[in-house]
Amino acid sequence: MNLVLDIGNTRTKSGLFDGSRLIEQAIWQDWTLEELLTYGNQAGVDRVITASVALPDPETQRRLAGAFPVALELTYETPLPFHNTYRTPETLGRDRIAAVAGAQVLADGPDCLVIDCGTCIKYDLLTGGDTYAGGNIAPGAVMRIRAMHTFTARLPEVPMQMPDALLGDSTETALQNGALRGAALEIMGFIREVESRAAGLQVILTGGDATFFAPHIPFAGLRVEPDLVLHGLNHILEYNIEHNLIP
Repeated sequence: MNLVLDIGNTRTKSGLFDGSRLIEQAIWQDWTLEELLTYGNQAGVDRVITASVALPDPETQRRLAGAFPVALELTYETPLPFHNTYRTPETLGRDRIAAVAGAQVLADGPDCLVIDCGTCIKYDLLTGGDTYAGGNIAPGAVMRIRAMHTFTARLPEVPMQMPDALLGDSTETALQNGALRGAALEIMGFIREVESRAAGLQVILTGGDATFFAPHIPFAGLRVEPDLVLHGLNHILEYNIEHNLIP
């Protein structure tokens, strides 16, 4: 049994896998390592992989290694199941690496654009089924809304709601259209540009705001995968085990 831990700044998302099958996932808002160890032991976990947006925590990794036969921490040096062409791999976010790995196992075709709609909107392209071609990072929905309020004297912070009309008829709807519809149009623009270079492109939307944006992205090859990063981490773990790459 595999335990996958996606450790964010304020929460940890866990996935319990039997081979490639996700059988349980949970979100831990306030967690302790002892709770995670207890959960893993009770679930019969024997292999674990962690990915953190923060700096590496040697003590956490040491305790995981002591609790489970296999404990892998995802870093930029971890062997990956795809070719990484990123010029500065040490700066590439672990969540972006995992999302691309998730696309490798879940996409229906060889070319897949992953769009992670979270704090930032991240675009990452997998080509030929085995090559990470790079990507882009843009402000996320909430960041856009808050920025207009924070950096101006009188503009309010508006609710995250898409207006019905293209043009706002109030300051609130004007801000919502600019931030939210603008983000959706940006997403469609990137999709169209990538599609012109990759025929048969599939697009996978993930992240906390994926379900918000999905109805506003008119692309036939669009699918929403909330657990994409978990699937990707499990894929990386399985790849390293299969090829005997874990020390």
